[in-house]
Amino acid sequence: MKKKKLLIIEDDAVLKNSLEEFLIAEGFEVSTAPDGEVGVQKAFTEKPALILLDIVLPKKDGYEVLSEIKANPETDHIPVILLTNLSSLADVEKALALGATTYLVKADYRLDEITQKIKEILNLK
Repeated sequence: MKKKKLLIIEDDAVLKNSLEEFLIAEGFEVSTAPDGEVGVQKAFTEKPALILLDIVLPKKDGYEVLSEIKANPETDHIPVILLTNLSSLADVEKALALGATTYLVKADYRLDEITQKIKEILNLK
């Protein structure tokens, strides 16, 4: 089976590296972006199977990134998991309205649980 490519758009280097290492160990191909601008470019050029996206990012926030990805017919089908520290209902509703597949609050999930969510969304049980 061909490895599924994931794109992690996250400015927190420690979290990004931990997620990347864990997901590679789980058999995924992983690409990363340190800010929203690079994230959008990589989404368009690499067309990953799934995107993990933070909301609070330099250059473009996660909402802008999500809007651009969902507005492009070449990337609008890509599932996007928002992985963020923002936990207000307004943030969740806004993200889902913009087309996010799932909304996870970082503090509430361990790496293995995040990986399980990814596998569920990609039907890799």
